[in-house]
Amino acid sequence: MNIIKSISQFHKLLSLPEPKHPWVSVINLSESVFIEDDVWKGFVSQYYCVALKREATGKIKYGQQYYDYDKGVLSFTAPNQIQYLDLETIDCENKGYLLIFHEDFLLKHRLATKISSFGFFSYAVNEALHLSEDEENNLLEIFNKIDRECEHIDQYTQEIILSQIELLLNYSKRFYERQFITRKSGNHQILTKFEAFLNSYFDEDFSDKGLLTVHQIAEAMNLSPNYLSDFLRIHTGQNTQQHIHEKLINKAKEELSTTQFSVSEIAYKLGFEHSQSFSTLFKKKTSLSPLEFRQSFN
Repeated sequence: MNIIKSISQFHKLLSLPEPKHPWVSVINLSESVFIEDDVWKGFVSQYYCVALKREATGKIKYGQQYYDYDKGVLSFTAPNQIQYLDLETIDCENKGYLLIFHEDFLLKHRLATKISSFGFFSYAVNEALHLSEDEENNLLEIFNKIDRECEHIDQYTQEIILSQIELLLNYSKRFYERQFITRKSGNHQILTKFEAFLNSYFDEDFSDKGLLTVHQIAEAMNLSPNYLSDFLRIHTGQNTQQHIHEKLINKAKEELSTTQFSVSEIAYKLGFEHSQSFSTLFKKKTSLSPLEFRQSFN
C-alpha cells in the first residue's frame, strides 16, 4: 500500500510547488495537475483532508465505499484510511479547494482529542455535505484565512490555524445534523433497520455472544459507529450505546418479573461476564437493584 507521508509529497503528486507550511496547506484544484502515478490506485495518507468543491468531479473510494462526491459540496477524509482515486474521472477545471493538515500538527492542541468527535471523518458510508451558496462562501472564507496564515509561521501560527479549522468543523457538524433531519425517507429506513436488528438480537439466546456492542450493530448496518451514534442522537435523542442499555434493562425487567432465575443467571443470559456489572447498570438506570425491582412485584 502506498503511503503519502507529507504535505510536500502530496503537492508533488499534484504538480504543485512546495507548500507554504510543512504541516498544513490549502490547495486550489484548478491549479493542480494530478501526476499519472500508481499511488492513486490505493494509498493511505497521514493527513486530514477537507474538500470544498465547486463543480469539480471525480470518483473517490474511501475504505470499502465510494464517496458521494459528485452530488455534494463538502467532503472529509481522515489519516490512515485506504483511498482510491480514478484519474479518468477527475476534472479540476472548475473551482475546488482542498484543506489538508497533518495529524502531527494537532499535537498538544485541544483539537487533537476533540477531532475524533467529528464523526464525518470516519463514516463507512460516505456522503458529501450539501451547502447553500452563503454557507459555501462562509467556509471558503475560512479556507482563505488559513491559506493567508500559512505565510506567517511564528509562535501564534498553530493556534490561529487550528482555531480556524475547529470553527470549520463545528460549522460542518451543524450542516451534517441538518442534512440528517431533512432526509426523511432514508432516515426512516435506517431507524427501522436499527430497531429490527435490536429486536432480533434480543429475542434470541445471546448468552454465549457476550454483550452487544456499538461496533457490532454498526457493522451489521454497514455504517461506522460514529455515524450511527450521530444519526440516532439527532433522531431519537439517544446514541447507540444508550439504546443498547435501554434494551438490556427492558429485557432484564422481563426476566426479573416473569422468571425465577437468579440475578447472576439473568446477568449471564444478558451477556455480562460479572453479575456486579449488570447490577450496577440496572441500578443506575432504574434507581433500584435487581432484587429490589423483583421484590416490588411480590
